[in-house]
Amino acid sequence: MNAVGREALVAAARRLDAAGFMPTKSGNLSIRTMEGFWITPSGLPYAAMRAEDCVECDFEGRVLAGHHRPSSEWRLHAAILSRRPEAMAVVHTHSPMATALACARQEIPPFHYMIALAGGARIPCAPYAAFGTQELADGAAETLGDTLRATLLANHGTVALGATLAAAEALAGEVENLARQYLALRAAGLSPVHLSPAEMAEVELRFSSYGSLGQSGMR
Repeated sequence: MNAVGREALVAAARRLDAAGFMPTKSGNLSIRTMEGFWITPSGLPYAAMRAEDCVECDFEGRVLAGHHRPSSEWRLHAAILSRRPEAMAVVHTHSPMATALACARQEIPPFHYMIALAGGARIPCAPYAAFGTQELADGAAETLGDTLRATLLANHGTVALGATLAAAEALAGEVENLARQYLALRAAGLSPVHLSPAEMAEVELRFSSYGSLGQSGMR
């Protein structure tokens, strides 16, 4: 089981790297274990990463298995997984369009119904804190609260969580897609028409009974 989880982490990291979501050595991924979580290591290019390079940590950052240092953002993963027991994986990326919005400290408003995949009527932007800090971790976990599954991180990137690693990865991709659409509208000088709270509530209700949402979300 551990080997499968580590291999899945590496495969997902390579896909996100190839998509331009985690340039150079940026971004990181984790998957929950019985005692903590597996996380991608610090400082290794994803193309060269192997399953045995992943690191298992507990929620205090103590290394339980592996011979590398864990990602500098282990606190971010620990804070989210600790607060959200239903989450099994966390994906943190620096995908370009979502990160551009994060650098403007702007949220993604309800201009498209797919926003609801992230668990609410908007994708917020968590407050800025230096990378790798407990302040960043706490701010992200607080912004996500008990229901949201994605947030932007001010002047930094994005984070998404899921009931599976595949779900978290897919949601990270959807956040980038929504950010691209939103920025395209604004670049064209158009003002997106926001869906009303009632309209977004209807979307969330429809998603709650949608057959494949259990794999792409956390319902």
